[in-house]
Amino acid sequence: MVQFNLKGITVVPSEKELVDIILSRTQRQTPTVVHKGSRIKIIREFYMHKVKFTGENFKKKLSGIIDDFPRLEAINPFYSDLFHVLYNKDHFKLALAQVNKARNQISKIATDYIRLLKYGDSLYRCKCLKVSALGRMCTVIKGIGPSLAYLEQVRQHMARLPSIDPNMRTILICGCPNVGKSSFMNKITRADVDEQPYAFTTKSLFVGHTDYNCLRYQVIDTPGILDRPFEDRNIIEMCSITALAHLRSAVLFFLDVSGSCGYSIAQQAALFHSIKSLFLNKPLMIVCNKIDLQPMHALSVEDKRLVDEMKAEAQKTLSIGGDQNGEQQVLFTMSTLTNEGVSTAKNTACERILGHRLKLK
Repeated sequence: MVQFNLKGITVVPSEKELVDIILSRTQRQTPTVVHKGSRIKIIREFYMHKVKFTGENFKKKLSGIIDDFPRLEAINPFYSDLFHVLYNKDHFKLALAQVNKARNQISKIATDYIRLLKYGDSLYRCKCLKVSALGRMCTVIKGIGPSLAYLEQVRQHMARLPSIDPNMRTILICGCPNVGKSSFMNKITRADVDEQPYAFTTKSLFVGHTDYNCLRYQVIDTPGILDRPFEDRNIIEMCSITALAHLRSAVLFFLDVSGSCGYSIAQQAALFHSIKSLFLNKPLMIVCNKIDLQPMHALSVEDKRLVDEMKAEAQKTLSIGGDQNGEQQVLFTMSTLTNEGVSTAKNTACERILGHRLKLK
């Protein structure tokens, strides 16, 4: 799949700016005066050159806008689905289609008026045809004003998205809101993700990088996910679902055993089981966080049973994914406050994703 540069798209001008740019360029780069006494052939060529130059510049500018944006069928499926979640694929394609239609209309207008100018019999008639041609081109551009404004908004938002390499060694952090994902991210990378004691602090994908055994790993902090039907999930949650579905990564599912995140272990376990299909063919680790507030041995019998069920399901997921070592450790305890178990979880995740990628090769 083609690697797409999110920040390489040029600014999309508004319809007024586009018209001003092209008309001023036509005025500067083409002859400006034709004498009344000139032969009719010279007069025709003067105005034909104006119309042709303007049409070609409009076409070039619109082609640049269309070519700068990605072809959703040609880029990595992760980015294709992420664009659909953030911008609605149909609206995006419709806006580009309207720009393409305007480009074809302008090309046709220029061709038609050049043909008419070949038969212009006076300076006045040729000038009227030129004015009419440029006027119709500008009208076409004004008709796609909303599409140009929409594409500019998409461009600005895309420039703020993190640069995620879908083919890089990746560690993906997921779980319910406020379970300590961002704290862990800040501990193991140089990223500075905002940490607050309330849910949905992280509202988009954040990317950091960490090193292990002289290799660089990409760490992605995803927004919190709630246990609810797929169609009820919002854009923030769908960003996490998209990353889990498409990125070949080691998955760290965070479990807040203290319940201070606002969600009980039962609710977090229900989320784990609802999205477990996204963990297939990926190294999976369940990370029990905040053990400084609630040690594992102090959990109730029911909570221990739920954790054991998640552990068994994780082992089963590894076996289904073709892992020959299905009995490898999948449950880890950690506290981002005291740093207990942080380096162990990070190092194990790095080793697992590296081994998984080597096995696939």
